Amino acid sequence: MPKGYWIAQVDIRDPERYKDYVAAAKPAFEKYGAKFIARGGAYERLEGRVRARNVIIEFPSLAAAVECYNSPEYQIAAAIRHEVADAEMVVVEGL
Repeated sequence: MPKGYWIAQVDIRDPERYKDYVAAAKPAFEKYGAKFIARGGAYERLEGRVRARNVIIEFPSLAAAVECYNSPEYQIAAAIRHEVADAEMVVVEGL
C-alpha cells in the first residue's frame, strides 16, 4: 500500500504560540503513525511562491494522512495554527 504525505508550506506569525500548535498536534501524529521527513530547515526557491517553513510528513497510507487531518485531535491543533500561522497544505499519495 502506498504511503501518504502531508506537504505544507507555512509562515509563522507568532512563534511562541506556534509551540502550542506543535504540542497539540503531537497526539494526532502519534495516533496516525506520522513520521517527519522535513520540518523547517534550509531550502532554496526554484519556482513560484514559497513560505518560510516547509514540512513533509509521512503516514502509513493516504487514508491515514487524511484521517489524521480530519481527526478531532488534529482539529484542536489546527484551530491554534490558524490563529498563529498561514499555510498551504496538501495530502499526496506516494509511489
